[in-house]
Amino acid sequence: MAADGKVVVNLATGLEDAERVTVAFLVATAALEQGKRVTMFLTKEAVRLGLPGYADAVACDGCPPLARLYAQYAEGGGELLVCPICFNSRKLDEARLVANARLGGATPLWEWIGDDATVFSY
Repeated sequence: MAADGKVVVNLATGLEDAERVTVAFLVATAALEQGKRVTMFLTKEAVRLGLPGYADAVACDGCPPLARLYAQYAEGGGELLVCPICFNSRKLDEARLVANARLGGATPLWEWIGDDATVFSY
């Protein structure tokens, strides 16, 4: 893991691939449980995860409910950095972003990462 304990989960898929979203939240939540600081960078259709109610899904038989993983991630201090280009191109409302989400692109992401972070892409 990164020296300063930062983890970035890059997620470019929304509920069109709910299993991939589930895995991303499992990895992110596990990192939080290990004391890491975690930011999930949402791009493409994943930006919709920054809105309330979108994560109300179950990916597959036997998969944990995504809403539960989503809540655990937020309660554990996980942040959502939402690509503003992707978000705005879908004509979504920034005022509706959940409490742990904010718009931010590549520059804020790199500023947060600093010199070292572990990155996972889904």
